[in-house]
Amino acid sequence: MDILQQYAARPTDTHEDFDEVARQVSPDVLGDGLAQAMRSDKTPPFENMVGQLFGQSNGQQRAGLLAQLVRSLGPGLLSSIAGGVLGRLGQGGAAGAEPRISPADAEQVTADQVKEIAAAAEKKDPGVLDRIGAYYAQHPDVVKVLGGSALAIALGQIANRMKR
Repeated sequence: MDILQQYAARPTDTHEDFDEVARQVSPDVLGDGLAQAMRSDKTPPFENMVGQLFGQSNGQQRAGLLAQLVRSLGPGLLSSIAGGVLGRLGQGGAAGAEPRISPADAEQVTADQVKEIAAAAEKKDPGVLDRIGAYYAQHPDVVKVLGGSALAIALGQIANRMKR
């Protein structure tokens, strides 16, 4: 009942609570909470959440997001996904190197194509959720686009981790 008294005394705002926590925890703790929210069956599918993040990100953030997804897929699969829009990206670097995707490249990709790429990346490499969570831990303002329930799940995961 103490928790209900807290809510009666101070109505909560998940977005404000998330802002406060994001400033106070380390990026790895925040990233883990975000990744767990993306895994939750109480949030939309991963690819939909990634599409939302992409849609609210600036060009540099979009390029970084796409680089994370491309890294999970590998250059060989890029030409067969999302109409081949990323087929030329991620090539020319050393094996395992971070793909080079410019903000201009990222602007050529639609949110629907990103959803398709994200779904394929998750299927091939479930660890992509951890990398996307870690990436957006660096950009917590964008994360708020995911909505209150995703933020609440992330906050719960962060709280559980802080208890350990």
